[in-house]
This record gives sequence, structure tokens and C-alpha cells, in this order.
Amino acid sequence: MIVPMKKVSLVVRDKARKEALTQLRKIGIVHLERKNAVSDDLSKAQERKVKVENAMGLILPYKVSKKKPEVSQWQDERDRRVNSMGRQGRRATDILGVEDLEPYSLDAVNAPVRPQLMDLLADIGKDRKALQDRLGFLAREYSRIEAWGEFDPALIKELSEQGICIFLYEMTPQAVAVISEDIRYIKLKENKNSVYLVVLDKEIPGIPPVVLPEKSLLTLRKEQEEIKTALQEIEKRLGAFADRQPVLAKELETVQEQIEFETALASMEQVDDIPVEYAFSYLSGFVPLDDVGSLKRAAAENGWALVIDDPEPDDEVPTKLKNNRLTELIYPLTNFLEVVPGYNEVDISGWFLLFFCIFFGMIFGDAGYGLFLFIIALVGIAKTVKKGVPGVLKMLLLLSVSNVIWGVLTCTWFGIETVKLPAFLRDISLPLISSVKAAESVEAKALVDQNLQIFCFSLALLQLGIAHLKGIIKYIRSLRVFAEIGSLGMLAGMYNLVLFLVASNDFRKIPLYEVSLYLLAGGFALNFIFASYEGNIGRSIAASFKNIISVVLGITNVFSDIMSYIRLWAVGLAGASIAATVNSMAGPLLGNFLVFLGIILLVFGHGLNVVLNVLSVLVHGVRLNTLEFSGHLGLTWSGTAYRPFAETAKK
Repeated sequence: MIVPMKKVSLVVRDKARKEALTQLRKIGIVHLERKNAVSDDLSKAQERKVKVENAMGLILPYKVSKKKPEVSQWQDERDRRVNSMGRQGRRATDILGVEDLEPYSLDAVNAPVRPQLMDLLADIGKDRKALQDRLGFLAREYSRIEAWGEFDPALIKELSEQGICIFLYEMTPQAVAVISEDIRYIKLKENKNSVYLVVLDKEIPGIPPVVLPEKSLLTLRKEQEEIKTALQEIEKRLGAFADRQPVLAKELETVQEQIEFETALASMEQVDDIPVEYAFSYLSGFVPLDDVGSLKRAAAENGWALVIDDPEPDDEVPTKLKNNRLTELIYPLTNFLEVVPGYNEVDISGWFLLFFCIFFGMIFGDAGYGLFLFIIALVGIAKTVKKGVPGVLKMLLLLSVSNVIWGVLTCTWFGIETVKLPAFLRDISLPLISSVKAAESVEAKALVDQNLQIFCFSLALLQLGIAHLKGIIKYIRSLRVFAEIGSLGMLAGMYNLVLFLVASNDFRKIPLYEVSLYLLAGGFALNFIFASYEGNIGRSIAASFKNIISVVLGITNVFSDIMSYIRLWAVGLAGASIAATVNSMAGPLLGNFLVFLGIILLVFGHGLNVVLNVLSVLVHGVRLNTLEFSGHLGLTWSGTAYRPFAETAKK
């Protein structure tokens, strides 16, 4: 559920602003209103954050080594730094001491980070960038003149100074054919597209000559090798600082806290026209209703003036969700997607988790894959149980169980043919949707596919129906409830129509289409009259006439929303086909000397299929919840997550 919020305003003495913010951060319950803030201290903190991030980015690609580098290595770094400073008479320890270079151990993450470390890494990064740019230029230059072969451009320039002019031209055969007879040239070589000429005495009118390179090919190759060697040395130097990653990560947290503090400080508004000794500042934010008492006690203890009120309609109220432990398993996914319901919207975390588990099982659709994910989740939980199991592992465990259940019901195990599976696995499957039944004949397969399609559409009716039932409960005291009833009727009518279109002839004998027409017509009428009801039926009807195109298209939207659930069957079928194809390709290799190649093909093929299934779940499984289901609920996911002004440890 969405936790109720109260809007609060704190008034403090101007000279006690920093102390008040420090205490407020220790409490850690107030979500501050967002305001554009500017200050010198904030700018400095942001600049430091950029430096830390740049330094972290330079050493992050390198693996942290537990072996401590020798002190002589850091002495070399100091010497490089001194030499780069020139003869300024400064001692090496004044520029960068051994304690600044010697990496901290992995458990010393609370050690301070001196500016010299980030400056040094920045200098190394600049050196690397300059060398990489130079190497790129040399590569382009080498490619440009490679066709001319080995020659010394300095010799051509020297001859030009002595009055012997030589020009190089790369021309098309057609252009060479029309060169004036008074132009003297030597044809070095030619190919299908280009002719290479050495022109004597004067340039060819209207055609610029080839720009001479700075150096010969031999010199360019030599410089390229030198730069590559220098880059390798720089890579070693950067890799030696990999042990600083935990330290810089801790520093980044510290700087981020400082930025939040300075932002809050700069956001505090001062009241004008008050004597300095009586000046005060104030800030506003939002507090969960259950935490208001704690804030009141803190205000009394610190001498703050506190104003508590209900949020205004235009306020950007943050959303804090509170659910049971099972429902909270969906939070890793919603946090990853950064989707938050608005404060005045509904929380669908429980329904999201329920249907996402079903969608996950249907899209993966393989009990073998489910067991694989189940083992991964168990291993991860076992390794992290002492430190606290991450929510994503708990969610993976639940999703893998859903996958196993669906795979067992459909008798799908790593895409293996059902005739090759043990009898007990075939016996525990559900005949209505089982691949065992589908393997009996073409007619049986068609029937199983139809059952799966009907299940998808029934799932659509269930989930979208829940959305409108929640709407009925929401508007039970308003005539607008009839609009929700009408939407539910249109949904049921369109469901019947979809079944009539896709089901077999035997199924069509049931007169669903007649019921569908009544439901669609009646539902449309109720929706047309009451969809915009806000106390006056006439204005509601006028609003529907004003948006007549959208209202009419609403019927087709219901059809497309129901049909959208067919993706669960289609994507699951595609995954099963890929698994079967991998098995058919690897099968012949497993019975001869190419067995290792067959095993590699199986691992790679099924691994790729798992990755594709994960992407399919993120695209299709999430979409059905955040688009189709949410659309019928009127949920726009326009909320702002509740992030209190607090110390990092409390967040």
C-alpha cells in the first residue's frame, strides 16, 4: 500500500542552519522538496564528485590484486611526478608522498582520499588520452601514404628549397587521361580506381596535390611501436592503483552525502526584512504519517518551529510503499525499472508480483531452466545469508519455482522430446496443455495450442478484470462506478469475441457472439455516459462527445489489450523451438569423437536461450503489467520515490 504523507515545514534560526540539517539527517525521515540550489560549497562538492568518478573510471576496469606493490614502484611514480613539474626546487614528498601512492588494503575503506591521488590519476589519464589520440593520428597518416611506399618527405622538401619541385598526385584513370601535355610526370603505379603520379616542376591546374606526411613510413611505424609500449606502461601504472577502488567508492558515498547536505542548505529560504540577530530560515518536505511523532519530538528537543499540514493537490508528494515480505519481492524489479506509482494512484505490487510470476513461468516455459535458476538462487542465498540475502535472489527463487511448475505441467525439460523423457515426468503433466498430448497427432497439437491461447486470453480477462473491479470499489459512492461496470462489460464481450475468432469450430457452436454484442453495446453506452462524470451527467456526456474519437477507439483498445496476451504463448513457443533446435544440432555430435563439441554447443545454445528468455520477460512480462494492466487501472507510474534526507547507512 501507499503510505500516507504529511507536508512539514521547519523554521530554524539562520545561524543554526547547518546544525539543524545535521540533526535532521541523523533522524532520516524527511523527504525534502526539490528546489534549484546554487552555492560555492555545492559547486566545489560537485567538482570533487566529478574528480572521484573520473579517477574511479580509470581504475575500475582493472582487477583488484591482494598483492601489495613494492615501495620502489611508488618511488618511480613520485619521480615521474617530479620530472613532470620541471625544475621548481620542490621535494618529491611535497608533491606526492609514499603514503599517497601506496595502495590501501581492501579492509581500509575508511581511509581518507587525498587530492593528490585523484590529480595523479587524472594526469595519467590525460597522458593516456594524448597517446591514444597521437596513435590514432599516426594510424590514419600511415594508411593515407602507405600506397606511396617508403620515401623520405624531408628530402622532397629539401629539393623544393633548391628549386626542384616535386608533387605527388593520386588521381582517377579518367583524370590522368586529360592531363595537359606540358605537365611532366612519372607514373609510379596504378590500380582499378587510382593512379599514383610524381609530377615535376609545377602543379596540375585545378587539382590539389597530396599533402606530404610529417615522417616516412618507417619513422611512423617506429613511433607507433613506441607509443604502444608507452601505453602498455601506462596500463600497468593504472592497474597498480586498482586496490584503491574500495577507497574511492567510499569517498564517492561521502561526496554524495556532502552534495545532498549542501543542496539542502542552499535550498533553505531566508525571510527578508528581519534584523540579522533574529533572522531565520525554513525548509519544507514530506514525512510518512507514522513518523510525524518522531519529527515532533526532534523539533521540541532542538527548538525548531514545526508546521504540519496535508499535501496540496499541486505538491509533488513522494511515494513510499509498505507491503508484506512476500509482496516486497517485486521491489528489485520495480527499482531496476525505476517505476513508482503516483502518490494519489494505487499500489499494485501484490498483483504485479503474482502475474509477473505467471508470465515468467510461461515465457521461460521449461522446467529444466527453472531448476537451473533455482540452483543459482539457492547458491546465492547460501553465500549471502550471513550478510543479508539480496532481494533479487529471493525474487529469483520465487520465479524459478513458477518456471518449474509451468514446465512440469507442459512437460518441457530442456527442449527434450517427450518420448525420451522418463514416464513419471510425462504422467505428472497436465494433458490440456502438455507437450505429451501434442506429440500424439497434428490434431492433438492444434488442440493443445488452442488451449494455451484460450488460457492466455483468460489470463487477460482475469488481470484486466481485476483492474476494473478495483475501479468499481474506488468509485462505489459515485455514479462513475457505472463507467467501470461498462468497461468490465466491454472487456467480457471482447473476450467472448476473441474466443469466437480464434477457437475451433466445435467451440464456435456456443453462441458467444450474441452475448458479446450485448455486452459490448451495453458497456460502451455506460462508459460513454459516465466515463467523465464529476457530479453532472450532462457535462460527462458532452465530454464524451468532445472526445468521440478516443471513446470509439477505446473499444479497439480493449481488443488489442486482450490480444496482447497471446505474446505469452508465442514467446514461450519460440523459446521451446530454440531449445529443440539446439538439441537436434548437438545430438549427432554426442555419439562420436565430437562429443566435446556437442557439449559446447549445448551449453552455448541453451545459455543463449536463457539470456533471450530473460530479455523476453523484461520486455513482455513487464509490459503486460506496466502498460495493459496499468492502463485499465489508470496508473501512469508518474510518482517520485520517497528518499529521505538521511545518512547513507540509514537509506
